[in-house]
Amino acid sequence: MADLRTEIAPEPKPGCETGSRSAPAPWLVIIGVGEDGMAGLSATRHAELDRAAVIFGGPRHLALVNAGERGRPWPVPFSVAPVLAERGRAVVVLASGDPFWFGAGASLAERLDPDEWIAHPAPSTFSLAASSLGWSLEKTSCFGLHAAPFERLLPALSDGARAICLMRDGPAVVALAGWLSERGFGASTLHVMEALGGARERIRSACAESFSLANIATPVAAAIEFVGRSGLARASGLPDECFSHDGQITKRPVRALTLSALAPRPGELLWDIGAGSGSISIEWCLSGGRAVAIETRMDRAATIQANAREFGVDHLLHVVDGPAPAAFANLPEPNAAFIGGGADEVLLTALWERLPVGARIVANAVTLETEALLTLWHGRKGGELLRIELSVAAPLGSMRGWRPARPVTQWSVTR
Repeated sequence: MADLRTEIAPEPKPGCETGSRSAPAPWLVIIGVGEDGMAGLSATRHAELDRAAVIFGGPRHLALVNAGERGRPWPVPFSVAPVLAERGRAVVVLASGDPFWFGAGASLAERLDPDEWIAHPAPSTFSLAASSLGWSLEKTSCFGLHAAPFERLLPALSDGARAICLMRDGPAVVALAGWLSERGFGASTLHVMEALGGARERIRSACAESFSLANIATPVAAAIEFVGRSGLARASGLPDECFSHDGQITKRPVRALTLSALAPRPGELLWDIGAGSGSISIEWCLSGGRAVAIETRMDRAATIQANAREFGVDHLLHVVDGPAPAAFANLPEPNAAFIGGGADEVLLTALWERLPVGARIVANAVTLETEALLTLWHGRKGGELLRIELSVAAPLGSMRGWRPARPVTQWSVTR
């Protein structure tokens, strides 16, 4: 099994750092460049470019500043390794607008000491787009879809909402219009914004369902005014029919109570043990977290991956095909863990020993044997033991009556 510690390691926690960044002079300068190229840069930026022994950037950026023989285009697939290999030389990295908004800035900064680099951002494409349209940027969702699936838009799809998306090229904008129409948002307006801030700037608008704009030049962004049905609810407990499943799914009311007990927070990591359809993991990720879904059946693991793609959270959810607790070995420590069924003494013991202090555990039981086990652990470790009994109205002859579901016993505790 591959080691996921680095790939999905928790976000670094801010510390109480002291000191200054006054010395020595950084070897790396990160410069945000607009479509106006050198004309939009100050004399100080010109001097930094003149001093550079090596200049990294996309081919378009290198051409905008006349990098010549000093220019190094980014490798494909993208990597900052060539920049790091030049440590100690005078290096400039070029980025579109703000290097720390869907740019290379963060990838470089997290690998360098603070005194090794300095950044000079320019207005981002998002800022330029919002300024051109008169939109309030803090009320507008921003996406980098130049290398991501359109499903990333799903959380923002809602009648009356707005989004600005960085696009790969013109055909991608055409495909986006089709995707919106298929999702019931064909009446949405797309503002196609080409080469913002430069001499080639052009802004055109069209309805998604009748989109016919051609000759769309890069770089390009699409600003969208959504018109369509209601989007995803932000409360926990999406309808069961939103997920593909074979019947192995935590039903909507129980899922809502379970997610409430798990208490997801942005950036936190969940272990979803015996994930089934992945509904718990997916709703956790929609709340801003990341998840590892552990599932022994390969068909269900494939279903989890398909559901994650459909909800646009496949970059936040990793599926581990294997049994617990053996699957814990190569995983980063979580902030919370959920056991949807099949808990036993060995699993609970291994989980308790593996989790860090402060991690949250939620386990659901529908069998008497598992209920007895959770009751025993509640007596040992404390926490809260909750019995969930639900009934739904169903036909009863010519009238209606209550049809009870199997009761669920839920144990929740903080390590």
